[in-house]
Amino acid sequence: MAQAPARAASAVRLFDAHCHLQDPRVLAVAPSLIRAANAAGVARFAVNGTSEKDWHLVKQMAEEYPWVPERSPDWMDSLRRFFVETPEAAVGEIGLDKGSHGKTIDFGEQVEVFQRQLELAKELNKPVSVHCVRAFGDLLDILKRIGPFPAGVLLHSYLGSAEMVSSLANLGCYFSLSGFLTGMKSTKAKQMLKSIPLDRILLETDAPDALPKLDDISLLAVPVESSSSDNGKSKEDSNSRASTALNESLNHPSNIHIVMKYVASLLEISEIELAEVTYKNATKLFSYHGSKVHNEVEAV
Repeated sequence: MAQAPARAASAVRLFDAHCHLQDPRVLAVAPSLIRAANAAGVARFAVNGTSEKDWHLVKQMAEEYPWVPERSPDWMDSLRRFFVETPEAAVGEIGLDKGSHGKTIDFGEQVEVFQRQLELAKELNKPVSVHCVRAFGDLLDILKRIGPFPAGVLLHSYLGSAEMVSSLANLGCYFSLSGFLTGMKSTKAKQMLKSIPLDRILLETDAPDALPKLDDISLLAVPVESSSSDNGKSKEDSNSRASTALNESLNHPSNIHIVMKYVASLLEISEIELAEVTYKNATKLFSYHGSKVHNEVEAV
């Protein structure tokens, strides 16, 4: 869990419930991304690891800012040790995927690993961040079998049906919305959003992915670290070229404002109301014992 530094004045306070600022595509410029997002009102980030290879980076980011084939044979022991050493960590990202990437991984293996990770999250009484692509029926069956989950399940970049929301919510699920929502037909997205209890809605960027796809929007670009070849040129020129090159591929965490505006318009509520309720929801979800959010809330 990373917290941004002292926040500049902003009309709203936002909590990015799921992102990957340790991603190698943006790791070198993560501090500048956090500062810019903080200035735009993003007060907290839930940075998610994806494999044993990046757990240490997520841990490092939390300290510096108060998929299946990649697991090793003793991955579960490693995961348990990690939680002993890092009690402030939540579980995730874990999940099921029948999409183009997931098809390269045996689904039976996915289910086996996923179930063990869910059981660990429940044992440790920690919230868990879940990735699900084209496997919501399987997901619901597994959650019913292992759940409910009092500590909460964050369904990141939720694109499931409106009909499944009630069953998932009863098991302890929260529904986190990202720029991927803009790719869904607006009528279907509105129906789905209207079915989610207001106290279970979260906002996220999934940065550097999930770039919002809407007409007439102004996206903040991700800068790149200047290379040695730029030494003789101005930093401004270098950053300008980098921003132009990356504008259509990488998502900046400050773009959570675009997600907020889109979701608020479909729900027909004010942006301020949505910001306040989603910040409250995320704070509740991530206030588990040992978390930085819990410790800060207790100290207030």
